[in-house]
Amino acid sequence: MTGYPADHKVLPAGDDAAKRVLIVRTGAMGDVLHALPAVTALRRAHPDWFIGWAIEPRWSGLLQSSSSAGGSGATRGPQMPVVDRWYDANTSVWKRSGLSGQTLEDVNRLRRRLRGERFDLCVDLQGSIRSGVIGRMSGARRFVGSAAPREGPARWLYTERVQVHRLHVIEQGCALLGAAVGLTLAPESVSLPQDEGAEAWCCRLLEGSGPIVLLAPTAGWGAKIWPAARYGAVARALGEAGYRVLVNAAGDGDVTALEVVEESGGAAEMVSCSVEQLIALMRRVALVVAGDTGPLHLAAALGRPVVGLYGPTDPARNGPYGTQARVLRHSDSRTSHARLIEAEAGLLRIGVDEVVSAAMEMLG
Repeated sequence: MTGYPADHKVLPAGDDAAKRVLIVRTGAMGDVLHALPAVTALRRAHPDWFIGWAIEPRWSGLLQSSSSAGGSGATRGPQMPVVDRWYDANTSVWKRSGLSGQTLEDVNRLRRRLRGERFDLCVDLQGSIRSGVIGRMSGARRFVGSAAPREGPARWLYTERVQVHRLHVIEQGCALLGAAVGLTLAPESVSLPQDEGAEAWCCRLLEGSGPIVLLAPTAGWGAKIWPAARYGAVARALGEAGYRVLVNAAGDGDVTALEVVEESGGAAEMVSCSVEQLIALMRRVALVVAGDTGPLHLAAALGRPVVGLYGPTDPARNGPYGTQARVLRHSDSRTSHARLIEAEAGLLRIGVDEVVSAAMEMLG
């Protein structure tokens, strides 16, 4: 798979370059992780610049551990190596609650905070109408986004638009951010926060364990989800081979994760954890088996080996980046970002034996 370039150069910015930069990439987990290599490259090129990030609070653990002192708005330190400050943009809650009094209060609070920072530049790495509105609220002198954003109308909210021709979404982020700040940026390896409480939790969970395989059976929409019964069969095979198999759950009531555990015949254990705990756990696993979903991209960001099960999304654009990976995608799969409920037909052609074989090859 595509990896981080062995050598690259960062070109110096001009004297009129921005010194205070706001990134807008509110979520979800995989999308934030896809944006981080570009922002990390900018931080390395200009450690003296002020970099802010508007993000949903549920994903802020990817930027700063919850055990750090300051929370939202904390200044940069050893626990927050990439950004100086993050801003609570709780867009998923706003979407559910509509134009309620609480929503309007939250939006106005965010607007005041962003305006108070007096950003020179805002870069929309999300490309949605909501991220575009947040960028405009910042009052930044320049607001830069893609000429072909994910949601077309968002482009009219930008003061400048960039044509991006890179294939992988991580490289697209580098091209967009680099053009906005006047640098040539290549993806940098990401340094994710370490949370003391999460590390202690993980040590207790894994005490006495042999090698760990983590299965992440859910995804953003149904078309990307390989059947739970097949994950269960994979767990049985890996358990028989001597591995401890954990199933990442979105909560104690995660129906898909519970089904995987049931179908595994007791070979798998469900684990529900926070973002900080998942980071700590991911650092310790021997392998992750998952579809195109946040935990897969978290594993890749941490350099952990992965087996990726792909159907409607193209791994050339959304595949694991910068780590050892085996990506399985049937030739019958057709690229589509339609959020369909049923698993994509090509994805269903990937068999259990094929996944087990790929997993054992990576583990071996």
